[in-house]
Amino acid sequence: METFLEFLREVLKGIVHEISAYFFRKNILENKKTTLRRRKQKGGSQPK
Repeated sequence: METFLEFLREVLKGIVHEISAYFFRKNILENKKTTLRRRKQKGGSQPK
């Protein structure tokens, strides 16, 4: 019974780790991509 509880604890730790890594990737790393795609502002007068 004790070894089963240790096994269950390790499985739950792995699941929590994967979920937190997924949300970290989704929230933090994808937000950085949007700042890289920003358009550069052109200076000076533009012909129309």
